[in-house]
Amino acid sequence: MASLPTADGNLAIFGGKPVRTKFLPYGRHSVTEEDIQAVVEVLRSDWLTTGPKVAEFEEAFAAYVGARYAVSFSSGTAALHGAASAAGLQAGDEAITTPLTFVATANCVLYQAAEPVFADVCPLTLNLDPEKAAMKITPRTRAIFPVAYAGHPTDMDAVLALSSKHGLVVVEDASHALGATYRGRHTGSIAHMTTFSFHPVKHVATGEGGMVTTDDPTRAATLRRFRNHGIGSDARERQASAQWSYEMVDLGFNYRLTDIACALGISQLARLEANLLRRRAIAAKYTEAFGDLAAITPPHVWEDVVPAWHLYPVRLNFEKLAANRAEVFRALRAENIGVNVHYIPVHLHPYYKKRFGYLGGGEFPVAEDAYDRLISLPLFHGMTDQDVDDVIQAVVKVIGAYSR
Repeated sequence: MASLPTADGNLAIFGGKPVRTKFLPYGRHSVTEEDIQAVVEVLRSDWLTTGPKVAEFEEAFAAYVGARYAVSFSSGTAALHGAASAAGLQAGDEAITTPLTFVATANCVLYQAAEPVFADVCPLTLNLDPEKAAMKITPRTRAIFPVAYAGHPTDMDAVLALSSKHGLVVVEDASHALGATYRGRHTGSIAHMTTFSFHPVKHVATGEGGMVTTDDPTRAATLRRFRNHGIGSDARERQASAQWSYEMVDLGFNYRLTDIACALGISQLARLEANLLRRRAIAAKYTEAFGDLAAITPPHVWEDVVPAWHLYPVRLNFEKLAANRAEVFRALRAENIGVNVHYIPVHLHPYYKKRFGYLGGGEFPVAEDAYDRLISLPLFHGMTDQDVDDVIQAVVKVIGAYSR
């Protein structure tokens, strides 16, 4: 590796020339002509929503992850809400999850009038620590929501052992982890229910969108009603059977995913394996390039896991740096590298502090320490080799300038 700079005078934030002239975001969607044509065909069809593309996308998705059923939703958040409902959460119940996640993972529990209970994360992977989760189980606990942080699955065997011992429903939030494998099994085929997101920066993008996979036919039927106002049939089924009558049997929501979005999802799903290979190649190049930088710690990967690499979060080692996270963040942004931070721990948000009395620090030391040190580097399958080299050059430049 080239020698590192020892002064900050060359940093763009202090007037030096930036590594890039054009800003590189941390994530970005990729749309091909095939994707566009798939959407155009739906726009010219008889169905824009609740049509044949919905079932086609669900069947293809279930087959890919190895689940019996897949139920599409209008967003990853809606998918989480549906899973929380299908798990039977209600007022007075508790569900355990990680604080180091996007707020939707915990919010879906609140939507059911239940209470999210946080357990700290593993120091290596930053996923929910099963031992810490076990300490949070009470007679009110009904479910566990592990999160595959950055695309690296949680220790699902340990989580399922807790589930078996205490009679809990496991809902894996795999918004980051489509295509990941845990001990040879695809994420989406392991938990009682698994949720996914099709936000533009994810591996498969439908604009907005989500999915829940399960092997349980009762839960699958419950999820389908939940996303359709609690009604037991949809418009296409009624048209096919020449029926007008419908019955609302549950309280549900309008969380349906359109045929337009599903057509895009079907087209993108066909390229998922190629996208995963690209993300993994980028992650491998980062890990090799940063191996000699004592001031940062690359993400850890367990031997029996193949991550999906939604994010590449590094942790800053402040004892080796003469700068804090905010200074490093701003310096990298000045080099036109669109770094980000994932995530502000949920219990540190004002709503959660006010509602549940969190102190604003000290409750979950591993997650809080990680948050203080985390920076997510750009990682998406549309990155060119030059983009990747630019990120490496900028990190070496900035970290070198601030190293003690």
